[in-house]
Amino acid sequence: MAKNDLPMLDREYLESELLGTELADFSAEILDYPEKVVQIGEGNFLRAFVDWMFHTMNKKGHFKGRTVVVQPIREGRISNLNEQDGLYTLYLRGIENGEEVNKKEIMTAISRGIESYSEWDQYLKLAENPEIEFVVSNTTEAGIAYNEDDKLTDTPPESYPAKLAAYLYHRYQTFNGARDKGMVIIPVELIDRNGDNLKRIILKLADDWNLEAEFKNWIEEANHFLNTLVDRIVTGYPFNEIDELEAELGYHDQNLDTGEIFHLWVIEGDESLKEKLPFHKAGLNVKWVDDLTPYRTTKVRILNGAHTSTVPVSYLAGIDLVRDAVNDELVGEFINQAVFEDIIPTLDADEDELEDFASKIFERFKNPYIDHKWLDISLNSTSKFKTRVLPSLVQHIEEYDKVPERLSFALAALIHFYHGTELEEGKLAAYRDGEKYLIRDDKDALNYFADLWSSFEAGEIDLAELGQDVLAKQDFWDRDLNELPGLTDSLISNLNLIKKEGMKASLEKLIK
Repeated sequence: MAKNDLPMLDREYLESELLGTELADFSAEILDYPEKVVQIGEGNFLRAFVDWMFHTMNKKGHFKGRTVVVQPIREGRISNLNEQDGLYTLYLRGIENGEEVNKKEIMTAISRGIESYSEWDQYLKLAENPEIEFVVSNTTEAGIAYNEDDKLTDTPPESYPAKLAAYLYHRYQTFNGARDKGMVIIPVELIDRNGDNLKRIILKLADDWNLEAEFKNWIEEANHFLNTLVDRIVTGYPFNEIDELEAELGYHDQNLDTGEIFHLWVIEGDESLKEKLPFHKAGLNVKWVDDLTPYRTTKVRILNGAHTSTVPVSYLAGIDLVRDAVNDELVGEFINQAVFEDIIPTLDADEDELEDFASKIFERFKNPYIDHKWLDISLNSTSKFKTRVLPSLVQHIEEYDKVPERLSFALAALIHFYHGTELEEGKLAAYRDGEKYLIRDDKDALNYFADLWSSFEAGEIDLAELGQDVLAKQDFWDRDLNELPGLTDSLISNLNLIKKEGMKASLEKLIK
């Protein structure tokens, strides 16, 4: 018996006790489908997103293939997965069409796990299997990076691109460069043009390793490196409620995973690949597109832009969690106006689709199962404001000759949020109603605001000069924002309003 005398989830327990129940509403056949996918990374996100999709397709008879999961770093959870025969329970919880949803199911897409540092030969042997034709990966944003020290003879090389290059070279050699043995490579790391960047690094490694030109041609002509965009909040192992959930399930699951209901996967790739990976036939929200850019812009501007513009407003209004902000009459209306009146008008996409996307985002923000703290989201808010909010603000002014008041207010709120004069252990100390909070950002940004607010507190500058100084900070914005018509006056007005009235009273005047 396992933890708390509960049986451990594994194949034997699944087949003897759970098949045919709500948790395992599928036949035993899907446990023996052939391996078709190499997955680099065994973390929570891939298991609650990609592996959930393969499981869903398998249940409906559309893919009929399983995933071999490779642990790309020295420490990970492969041994835990193997102990449970690749099985784990996935909880998907949130609000869908206005209703609270709580779904749970045992995931079966993973066949086994391989540790790259202790089982390198087994990893390379996967390249010899002609039925395996897909690679998916999530090695964090830092994972798709070039390491000049990697060698083909390393067992293994350190970086993910080098591990993949070694795999591809072994496959190339095994099948003598056969064009029909190339791979479909689908990274989901959260960097722009992730597939293009991965391919570029692999070709550079091929040069470093003096590999033959024919191999590089094979990489170019026989393999598909796809750019992707993914969207699902995955909350991972539920440490705070695991005893309650395992009591509900009746078994112990050390790999249990949790996430939200919403999912979106946008893949920039040839439509012909859609039939190889028929996500659409299983009703999954996967879009194959010619150009990823509009989708990335929409997500960054609406989802991330709403988060970043609301952080200082909500927190200084005394609200700590995202869901409480959306449910609050005042802050909720601020978010609504910021998205629908200031951000969406700047986007070049179908208006109905944009509004539907935004409505789903508000449902996601209200998720009662996710304690999303504004202070956590506030990390590096200056750079986030530049990439997520500033483009909407600038474009709104340029297209409509009018300052988007909610976004100008958000910038003023951000400046007040950074109202601190002392650094503590690399963080800027600021105060909300007399209670200290610590701001995490780039050291130069924190020092800048500490010096700026110190000058204000000493009476050396007034609030108008402080606001003009921030707008002129080209290290932040790559331009002097004082040059944008009307923005300086709007920002200064909002800075003074917040200073005089406080956040809640200022919000009431703004939104009404």
